[in-house]
Amino acid sequence: MSSFSTAPPTILFITANPKATVRLRLDQELRDIAEGLKRSQKRDQFNLEQRLAVRPRDIQRAMLDIEPQIIHFSGHGGGEEGLVFEDDAGNVKLVDGSVLAGLFELFADKIACVVLNGCYSEVQARAIADHIPYVIGMNQAIGDQAAIAFAVGFYDALGAGRDIEFAYKLGCAAIRLEGIAEHLTPVLLKQSTKAATLTATPKSKLSHRQRQDLEAEQTGLQRRYNLLSQKIQRLGEALDIEIDPATCFKLEIQLQQAQSDRDQISREMADVDSKLEK
Repeated sequence: MSSFSTAPPTILFITANPKATVRLRLDQELRDIAEGLKRSQKRDQFNLEQRLAVRPRDIQRAMLDIEPQIIHFSGHGGGEEGLVFEDDAGNVKLVDGSVLAGLFELFADKIACVVLNGCYSEVQARAIADHIPYVIGMNQAIGDQAAIAFAVGFYDALGAGRDIEFAYKLGCAAIRLEGIAEHLTPVLLKQSTKAATLTATPKSKLSHRQRQDLEAEQTGLQRRYNLLSQKIQRLGEALDIEIDPATCFKLEIQLQQAQSDRDQISREMADVDSKLEK
């Protein structure tokens, strides 16, 4: 399998669903992944390890004990605030992307892929992708059914001997096969792409001023993207608890507009990234 340097690779499945948060079907996700790998063509080429109700220190211990090649987080995400883990009392403990990126950097020689299967986890994925070859995050809220469908499709593909990029595409296709309109939510980030951007300066045809202007534009777009992500999260939460049909309709219109605006900003960010790579 071209995405991994060692065999058999170990998948570390970690979950967190603190008592004050909405219940997720994490056990079903884990069971479906395990069953898919068990029946796969390459079932002898994977080890699946799990750590449930994870606290931040449990991650570093698992990294030392297991030395996984794939890390799969399933739980809640809070956008800029971080991923939701648990404290000693089972309450919410937020861990931001820079902290996770710093931890995973220490094990970068082992890790091939990180999957953050939680709402609004693209922020953390981008930080981690500075150090890890492949990182998958979610650019908005993702429902239980879509999250499970993506995970099952992703690991079914790996179990069939396909590489990470194909597995990502199959995971997105699996969401569509379920009839769910969330197949654009998972985002695949590759370290090579980011590294090319970071090392482009010596060969760049851009002037120093042009590069400064583009980087300032990039920062502004990222800020707008983050604000829209937070707005989308608030609208989604309001829609979940609203019972008045007229108000629900208004919220749905606002949510669709915010998602459309964020998609446009995402395209503009990609355009700026492309210019910076030249």
